[in-house]
Amino acid sequence: MTSEYLVTLGQEAKKAERKLRTLPTGQKNRALNQMAAALRQVQADILKANQIDLEAGATKGLSAAFLERLTLTPERIEAMAQGLESIAALPDPLQKIDQAWQTDDGLWISRKRVPLGVIGIIYESRPNVTVDATALCLKAGNAVILRGGRDALQSNMAIMKVLRQALSQANLDPNFVQMIDKPDHSLAKEFMQLNDYVDCLIPRGGAGLIQNVIKHATVPVIETGVGNCHLYIHQAADIAKARQILENGKLQRVSVCNALESLLIDAAIVEQLPDLVAGLIQAGVEIRGNQKVCQFVPQATSASESDYAREFNDYILSVKVVDDYQAAIDHIDRYSTGHSEAIVTEDYQVAENFLADVDAAAVYVNASTRFTDGQMFGFGGEIGISTQKLHARGPMGLDALTSYKYQVRGQGQVRS
Repeated sequence: MTSEYLVTLGQEAKKAERKLRTLPTGQKNRALNQMAAALRQVQADILKANQIDLEAGATKGLSAAFLERLTLTPERIEAMAQGLESIAALPDPLQKIDQAWQTDDGLWISRKRVPLGVIGIIYESRPNVTVDATALCLKAGNAVILRGGRDALQSNMAIMKVLRQALSQANLDPNFVQMIDKPDHSLAKEFMQLNDYVDCLIPRGGAGLIQNVIKHATVPVIETGVGNCHLYIHQAADIAKARQILENGKLQRVSVCNALESLLIDAAIVEQLPDLVAGLIQAGVEIRGNQKVCQFVPQATSASESDYAREFNDYILSVKVVDDYQAAIDHIDRYSTGHSEAIVTEDYQVAENFLADVDAAAVYVNASTRFTDGQMFGFGGEIGISTQKLHARGPMGLDALTSYKYQVRGQGQVRS
């Protein structure tokens, strides 16, 4: 039996969503800008709440990577505020008509963008998701119920308080965004089965969280996030370019899903490997590789089969020397999670083949996988990065949070 607590949240979300469907664009944009201003005004309160979460996490022995994802700074709060403003500046997806045509019967048919409805988000340690999800759902006309991890509860509640107050000041129903503030697992499972009130569920986090949601949810799920991302350095690569892309992909932020987890390099240029990974080793990255890797990189340890399949989210990189292009493609096909894959090469035909051969949400030539991000793609933010193919794929911005309906206008026509 579903708890009364969740039923109430669902009822309030449905009620708010009905109003949001037809909310004028200007009113939504004003609310987004007010939320941005409010975040800046109460930054100290949010940072104080975040410090409570960080201290509790350190006491519990959470990993450095986990604590890094959990950490808020003035710069990160400013980035969240700017994200709200950038989403306000984007076109309203609900004003789009995808197609319009007239049939032989004289009917005018148009396909118009509409909200998904009530979206449920289940996520772990990143408090910025609270802001990103709220902003994107509001602009796309969806209500949202958030369920963050217990380790970020104080941070999330502080942010939620600010956002809901700003919505009230903008004369909008604050219940369009709600948060489950009871972190017990039984409630989370009930939330995954709240079909009467939730139209779509989006998990954001590690493999364990995502698989748990897929296993227990009866609400339709958009699978996001796990990123075993590869960089393949082809024998025709510019080595200086490759080193820069490798270091950025692994070191710029190791705890995120678009960070590099695996490096492949052609045997024809294996002598370049020690120089390529020197900066990573100096930064504290542990290299786990096959026999050829260990032969050329004395600091490397032997990689297990599971190492090539893992998303580390840590200062660890699996490395493999491959015989040729086809061996690299075979390896990626076997171990990729369908997130982001990259090649470095100056051979135009090899680059085009890689773009065609690799099955992932984002495929790169001579660029870092760290660009797989809604903001970097020009979406203003993202609700998650979908690694599936149905409905949405890759960074999910405003358009991915809408569906469509057919509007049919006639003059009394009946079907013969």
